[in-house]
Amino acid sequence: MPKYVIEREIPGIGGWSAEQTQEASKKSRAVLGELGPAIQWLQSYVTADKLYCVYIAPSPDLIEQHAARGGFPCNRVSPVRAVIDPTTAEQ
Repeated sequence: MPKYVIEREIPGIGGWSAEQTQEASKKSRAVLGELGPAIQWLQSYVTADKLYCVYIAPSPDLIEQHAARGGFPCNRVSPVRAVIDPTTAEQ
């Protein structure tokens, strides 16, 4: 199944409280439950004004549906072409 990185522009997200991030996570999980097992949220990275989420899904369309139903921005969906890490140097 393809993996995607989703860029969400959310001004001030880096300053959100634990309660705010928990509520956003709950909403995301509820929408994922409605959409079924074809889409999976793996993790997200928070910066000052953006959220970078990693998802597995059959297509970007399902990711965009998730965002629309959840009321989340979905500024860019990029397919992951490869993963590199320190062990890549050993190949």
